[in-house]
Amino acid sequence: MTLKSIIVVMCFALLTPFLTHAQHLKKTEDLFLSKTHIVNTDTLQYRMLLPKDFSKNKTYPVVLFLHGAGERGNDNKKQLANGSDLFLKESIRKTFPAIVIFPQCPENDYWAKLEADRSTKPITFTYKYKESPTKAMALVIDLMNDLVKKTYVKTNQVYVMGLSMGGMGTFEILYRKPNLFAAAIPICGGGNPESVKAYAKSTPLWVFHGAKDDVVDPNLSVNMVSALLKNGGVPRFTLYDYANHNSWDAAFAEPELLIWLFSKSNKI
Repeated sequence: MTLKSIIVVMCFALLTPFLTHAQHLKKTEDLFLSKTHIVNTDTLQYRMLLPKDFSKNKTYPVVLFLHGAGERGNDNKKQLANGSDLFLKESIRKTFPAIVIFPQCPENDYWAKLEADRSTKPITFTYKYKESPTKAMALVIDLMNDLVKKTYVKTNQVYVMGLSMGGMGTFEILYRKPNLFAAAIPICGGGNPESVKAYAKSTPLWVFHGAKDDVVDPNLSVNMVSALLKNGGVPRFTLYDYANHNSWDAAFAEPELLIWLFSKSNKI
């Protein structure tokens, strides 16, 4: 083999992972349809995955997924970075046909109504649920209100899950819409423990966190789980002893994660 051939082979070997990743992203973006939800002068960008062979004559569960702070923006793509793969698995699409919604929070907004003191490590959060929701959260709520009116939505199987900022958004939207969701999965999030009274007995939760999380204190999840228990809830709680902030990687690898989620339904 000539030196030129060796260089070509090496370049191809180096480029292959990047090309494969790019092709994967393209497939993800193609399957997750690009959508917008407009309320007056405000716009929420989101991605929507429909079940295979989707029909308006059938009914499907809905999963709302709230991304983390790092995926904020206005490209309507970054929010798919974490979690979208979970719903693209052929086995999942076949076993659990569902409508999956990935909204994108703008760069200057937040899912949860809070103040963050970033001078501390982990960050210190003060939750302000008694105030009006953020613009991004208000738009998500309006989107979900519209979506559940569709004849093809199983209104007793609407779910929410999210990570980090989205985990906090998950806890908050449960408080603001306590009768909407059949189950919830907040990952490395937190919230106002007082708020769980609104849904502790009615909404099953599987809460995840990493014990080594130095961004969002794991005690925030511990406090929410404790409050749920005190208010008659029976949450499932997984605290990974080895995980830092990206405990979503371990959570997404849980073989029972979506089996548990889709097994839950509201009483009609």
